[in-house]
Amino acid sequence: MRVLVTRPAAQAAEWVARLQELGLQAAAVPLLEIGGPADQSAVRDAWSGLASHRAVMFVSPNAVDRFFAAGPGTSWPDGVIAAGTGPGTQAALKRAGVPAGQVLCPAPDSPSFDSEALWPLLLACGPWAGASLLVVRGEGGRDWLAQRARAEGAHVEFVEAYRRASPCLDAAARAALDAALDKPAEHVWLFSSSEAVGKLPDLAPLADWTAAVALATHPRIAGAAQALGFGRVDLVAADPRAVCQWMAVQADSPPTRSIQS
Repeated sequence: MRVLVTRPAAQAAEWVARLQELGLQAAAVPLLEIGGPADQSAVRDAWSGLASHRAVMFVSPNAVDRFFAAGPGTSWPDGVIAAGTGPGTQAALKRAGVPAGQVLCPAPDSPSFDSEALWPLLLACGPWAGASLLVVRGEGGRDWLAQRARAEGAHVEFVEAYRRASPCLDAAARAALDAALDKPAEHVWLFSSSEAVGKLPDLAPLADWTAAVALATHPRIAGAAQALGFGRVDLVAADPRAVCQWMAVQADSPPTRSIQS
């Protein structure tokens, strides 16, 4: 089976390379494009006020990359926590030059990489009464963590660092999509975003997904794939090694078409 990586182009390329290093067949089918924010000045203003926050929470590697790309080039302020929900965001913060001692993310062996896993770590950085938390994200998004922080007395601000757009597939990605539609049993879709799942009906409006297999990195994403009609949906950690382990199991036990999550 060939793994189809649906992350935005830059991240998809990294994942494809890592999966291939592990001996898997993989191709990029980016289902989201990442663009700059609607209001660049809001990001610059957020940079000027960084030192006033106890922590800055980045919702994804894209949030990190776009926020720092719009910054003034100054170093990360002392004493301010840079938080994220998973290893991809942690790696992005490291590349951006945030000191390791100021990066806060769930441990690599965490059972999940989401706001629910991050919140206990942030809570331990309290008390939060009167403190400030900045959330760097795309347009919209979940407010679960912000609600928890406010319940502890924190002041929460948001800044939009990027926008998500529908993809324009290149020839290689389009060919991979067509091959997956033609021979679904030879492909497995890897989803890390519910919104990415939602782009498939526009790209393949007549597709029947009942014979298709998907891996999802979060139960919400799995639910979106199931709702679209994928015949099998399995949960997997957001780690190429976890995908490799899943594939190894399939080699011994061919996948069925019953929905699993």
